[in-house]
Amino acid sequence: MKNIGIVRLFFVAALAGLLSACNSNPSHETACSPPSGHNLDQAMSAARFDLETGCEARFDDYLVRLLAIAEGDPGKENKAKFSDFLLWANEEGLLSKRQAREVYNRYFGIKYVSMIGEYSVCSAACPRQPDLMREMKEELSDKETGLLKVSGDRRSYQRAHQLYREAELVLEATCMACGPTR
Repeated sequence: MKNIGIVRLFFVAALAGLLSACNSNPSHETACSPPSGHNLDQAMSAARFDLETGCEARFDDYLVRLLAIAEGDPGKENKAKFSDFLLWANEEGLLSKRQAREVYNRYFGIKYVSMIGEYSVCSAACPRQPDLMREMKEELSDKETGLLKVSGDRRSYQRAHQLYREAELVLEATCMACGPTR
């Protein structure tokens, strides 16, 4: 008899634990997982839903995952899909217009956002020439992802790569001409 009472008590405790687990909310972190799969349209739809419902702090993670999914099916139409996605992100308040434009240009434009704002080469760019070239090299890698792997736009990527090499030469020569006052 004692054993039956213990078994019943154990059963009731286990049942109560299961019921309370059913009523608990899943952790927010679990709900915010960037999409998977191979269909970019479905992944973008899932990302939009998550980013509208509390996962906005993980926008960059979602963007990186969407780019990886798009690499599985490269095409020029992917540029427009990412443009639309970034416009949507701006409309939702996830990015400012400037941020959305910079993200798009970083991946899909041939010009370098790393160089924007360098008005006086001698006083602004030359003192940080190594950092600036590192930033441009990282951006070239992002352009390889966006232009070549996601969009299949070899010509634009080659142009961006050429602009990188030209900027490197011009910056080096200009900084040498600026002399020791930099």
